[in-house]
Amino acid sequence: MKPLLPVILAGGSGTRLWPLSRKHYAKQYLQLDGARTMLQNTLSRLENLPHLPPMLVCNEDSRFLAAEQVRQLGITASILLEPAGRNTAPAIALAALESQAAADDPVLLVMPADHKIGDDAAFSNAVKAGCALADAGELVTFGIPPTHAETGYGYIHASTANGPALKVEAFVEKPDASTASQYLSNGEYFWNSGVFMFRASSYLAALRLHRPDILEACEAAYQGRVADLDFLRFEKDAFLACPLESIDYAVMENSKNIVMLPLDAGWSDIGSWAALWAVSPKDSADNFENGDVVSVNGQGNYINAQSRLVTAVGCENMIIVETKDAVFVAPKSAVSQMGALVEQLKADNRPEVAFHRDVYRPWGSYDKVDEGARYLVKRITVKPGGKLSVQKHFHRAEHWVVVRGTAKVTKGDEIFELTENQSIYLPLGIVHALENSGDTPLEIIEVQTGDYLAEDDIERLEDRYGRS
Repeated sequence: MKPLLPVILAGGSGTRLWPLSRKHYAKQYLQLDGARTMLQNTLSRLENLPHLPPMLVCNEDSRFLAAEQVRQLGITASILLEPAGRNTAPAIALAALESQAAADDPVLLVMPADHKIGDDAAFSNAVKAGCALADAGELVTFGIPPTHAETGYGYIHASTANGPALKVEAFVEKPDASTASQYLSNGEYFWNSGVFMFRASSYLAALRLHRPDILEACEAAYQGRVADLDFLRFEKDAFLACPLESIDYAVMENSKNIVMLPLDAGWSDIGSWAALWAVSPKDSADNFENGDVVSVNGQGNYINAQSRLVTAVGCENMIIVETKDAVFVAPKSAVSQMGALVEQLKADNRPEVAFHRDVYRPWGSYDKVDEGARYLVKRITVKPGGKLSVQKHFHRAEHWVVVRGTAKVTKGDEIFELTENQSIYLPLGIVHALENSGDTPLEIIEVQTGDYLAEDDIERLEDRYGRS
């Protein structure tokens, strides 16, 4: 039997769970279900399955975040960077092409990085059943037995048992409420989980038959691939010429050799705040509360406080989410309008739609604590061994105060160490760098002063992470 190679789709626009998720911090990187992030839970779900090192497909903006979360698990994984989002069919094609270098035509287990599975053992058993089918050349999908008439999911119509698998009759678009009720009572309709299994060659052959334009663009992009540190990049112009298409439209709806395995494992795509409330632990009044929350006479609420006290009185069936720079409030019944809200934020050019106040970098992170006319204050955290680029600025000077740890500082031709309560002034235009030379996190307060304080006022002269 061909070896199993997991392919984790870790792209996404980060809009459905705003303000926790953002364009540059999608929901798979959030801790929504325990101490680990959704991406880490997805990777950990593979522990009981013999498999090759996983393959992650993500975007440029989240590459270091993905790499850090993989590192925290202590596992090995390759990370493929899409030059731009082109939906799932091209992303899987890149992984299928690259998988041929990892093994002889492996069986790919394709999984979104941001889904919840409540029963890992049931998931493992379903995957094991799918391995034999995929190894025999079938295209395997997994259907979730519906628990209610859901209008937010696509459906799979499957019938006629073939061993453990069902024959797929059709993939069905998201239905209206009446149709969803009919699907629920019919018994032959399943929620589309977005999880698939097939040999790499089977997928590429199906793509060549049904959507050769997608495959040709991906092959051209793959031919121009370049390794960059821990990442694999693809030729940008060739990939940009690729049509945007999902695997459902490109392959599954057009192929004949498709079978479906029922997956009854406590699945949720956590596609909205209401869906997250549904799978979260709740108190006797059906409230989920996280952080510094004081709620009185409330019922059925999801309240998540990230940075300060949040209070609520007499609220019912509400979503209240607080972050350092935004507050979201809506009845659960209105969360389907999140897309309209995010579009309005984009139209208003609000940075909060893309960035958190906490910004993550390969060396650590920083938090914009305060800003005003001609000044900006940051709290910078540098991981042990992390180093900011050797750089200079044209419009700002900087003051650094070490709060915790040991800093190795480059200032012009000088290199020296600073410890707690020590500080340094870096005048405009001087070449400088900051490195954590200790074995604990380094924290500094940075005060910028000048007439232009945006992030693009930087000239990198040297960078160990390959950033331009």
